[in-house]
This record gives sequence, structure tokens and C-alpha cells, in this order.
Amino acid sequence: MTRTRHTDDPDSTAAAEDLLRRHAPQVLGALVRRYGHFDLAEDAVQEALLAAAGQWPAQGVPDNPRGWLIKVASRRLTDLLRAEMSRRRREETAAALAPRDAFTAPPPGEGRAPAEDDTLTLLFLCCHPELSPAAQVALTLRAVGGLTTAEIARAHLVPEATMAQRVSRAKSRLRGVPFREPLPEDRDQRLAAVLQVLYLIFNEGYTATSGAALHRADLAREAIRLTRRVRLLLPREGSVTGLLALMLLTDARSAARTGPHGELIPLDEQDRSRWDRRAVAEGAALVEEALGQGPAGPYQLQAAIAALHDEAEDAGSTDWPQILALYDLLVRCTPEPMAALGRAVAVAMTHGPEAGLVEVAALEERLAGHHRLDAVRAHLLERAGDAEGARAAYRLAAGRTLSVPEANYLRMRATRILPENPG
Repeated sequence: MTRTRHTDDPDSTAAAEDLLRRHAPQVLGALVRRYGHFDLAEDAVQEALLAAAGQWPAQGVPDNPRGWLIKVASRRLTDLLRAEMSRRRREETAAALAPRDAFTAPPPGEGRAPAEDDTLTLLFLCCHPELSPAAQVALTLRAVGGLTTAEIARAHLVPEATMAQRVSRAKSRLRGVPFREPLPEDRDQRLAAVLQVLYLIFNEGYTATSGAALHRADLAREAIRLTRRVRLLLPREGSVTGLLALMLLTDARSAARTGPHGELIPLDEQDRSRWDRRAVAEGAALVEEALGQGPAGPYQLQAAIAALHDEAEDAGSTDWPQILALYDLLVRCTPEPMAALGRAVAVAMTHGPEAGLVEVAALEERLAGHHRLDAVRAHLLERAGDAEGARAAYRLAAGRTLSVPEANYLRMRATRILPENPG
């Protein structure tokens, strides 16, 4: 198999890791489609990924990386299935399995269907109605989003052991479920879970919950790609159109969110000339389309809010009264406390920081211990002139986030507040 140029530099390693994350759900989908056995297939894919991570940076990436991964994973899965069936004394079934080298993926553009089709089918499989909503989200983030169990646990504010059990039980429930595109009625039933998962994958990519990098572009891109695929299936579904619009309008700011050293730059200080205006235009057009596709739900309303931010010439031109009106609608149709926190910011920008602080105080119980509540409180205290309170809140928020760029930014905000005049 032909490989790309041999190199051991860090850029090569990063490129290989990006390829692995991008192809992992496609490879898993291909194996589950052929063999079933979701849990064993995932184990085989993980071993193939480990093999690639060890070989590709030094030996070069194959011309058909997906095919390489599928072949290696299928060999391992065949071994696992043979061992399992031997243990259960099913030699006749084991003999019918394909030879170890027989399952080789076709080159891109040839064969059964594009890899994306398997990924989309895998997405809907993970949102099977046999699973609880919490299990659907956890399993899809693991299998399709490529998040670790620890990352999923942090996103849901539960212990890692609890999340590991949730994922394991979900995989067990899917044993024997055929891998196929869902029927229209099943697809509609699973849509809400699918969209929630895509939304969470995008959010983790746009603002990573932990680690040294603020932005995990691979996850954000994958969420956008999959949402586009879902929209091809359901072009007149307002929630799908709205979610795609929200992703595009939010991701359009990515280039301006970090400085030269990876430091966080808040929305009101960003260089808007660096925003992706093509993505803004597409997102804004999709917002109008989504709002005409039925009653506005959470994704349509959040997209409309994002459009008002993106279409403002500068931070001072932002239409905060209109944003507040949209947040008023949003908090009525979703129980998410982050929506209420966003509304508190809009209240502060419209009616003053003191009014916003009243709204923040009302969220204490729902967001206890969350760094974003402390960060918003700090910002509003700073605007209200309470330097000591703002510094304390910024430091508290910095200590509660697992994101290095966010923590650094919050500490910087705390230190740059001038001491109060003793006179």
C-alpha cells in the first residue's frame, strides 16, 4: 500500500491523530454493518487506532487510511468473534466467517456507498429507542463523537465510573439490533436525541471542557458535517436547519477566538474582520429558512441570537434588546440552565449589571459549582464597579474550569482589575 512521505515531525503526528478521529466512527460503522456485535467491533476499532497511532507518524499515512483501518480492525474482530464463538461451541458459525484478509475496504469513491453513510447510520443506531435518552447521548458521544468517557462525564457533571457503566449498558442493549438505516417513523422518533448529541459534540469542539486547547476543530467540523447529512434526509425540519445555522454562525468566529499564543479572546474584543463571512451569510440565510419551517424551537432561537451577534458591525452595535426578547422565548421552551444564564447576560446588557446580577443569583442552585456562573457574575460585578467581588469571582471561576485557556483568561481578568481607590 502506497504511503505519504515519511516524517517524524510533530505536525505529522497531529495530522495522523486528526485522521484517526475523523475515520474512527466511519470504521466502526463499517464493522457493525458487516458483523454486528457493537461492543466487540468498538474494541477492534480501538486496537486498529492504537496500531495506526504507533505506525503512521513514523511510516507515513496510507493512501486509503479508512481502508487500512477497516482491514486491521476486521482482522482483530474476526479473531474476537472466532474466540467468542469457539467458547460457545459454535464452530459451524465460526467456519462461515470471512477469511482474515478478505474484508478490505474499497478506495474512496468506489463500492457500496460513501463512508459518511455508515457514520450516519451509526449515529441513528446509537439513538435507538431501546436506550434511555441519557444512554443515547453517552453512547453517541463515545462512538460517533470520539470523546473519552472522562470527557463525556465532565460534560454531564457525573462521575467517570457512572458514565462508563452507562456506556457499557448501552452497548449491551444494542446486541442483536440490525445495522441499517432507520425507517422514517423510527428516524423521526430518534431525531431529538440525534440533534442533542450533535449539539454536544459541536460544543465540545468549539469550547473544549478540558485540556490545553480552547478549540477542538476536528470535533466541530465533524458535528457540522453530520448535521449537513441529517439535513439532506430532513430538509424541511426546522430544528435540523436551525441547528446547522447555529453551528455555522458560531464556528464562523473560530479564527478570532484565540490570540497568537492560544489565549482566549472574548466575543466583544474579537477582530471581526477575521470572522468567516461566508459561513455567517450561509448561517443567516438558514436562520430565516428555519424560522419559516414551523414553530421556533431551541435551536432556531439560539441560531437567531447568534445571527444578531454576527451581523453587528461591532460589539457596541449589538441589538441586545432583541437578543433579550429571543432569550425570553428560549427559556420558555428549554429547561437548560445555560439558556437562563445567557438571558442573565442579555438582561445586564439591556438593563444594567445590577439587574443581571439579580438574574444570576436566581440560578445559584441550578448551576452551583459551575465555573460559567462564577465567570458571568465576575464580569457583571466588574461592570458594576465591585472590584473586590469581581476579582474573587474570577479566581473562583478559574479554579473550577478544567480548560487551561479559560483558566488563564479568568486569572488575567482578575489581575487586571485596578485596586480600589483607598480615598
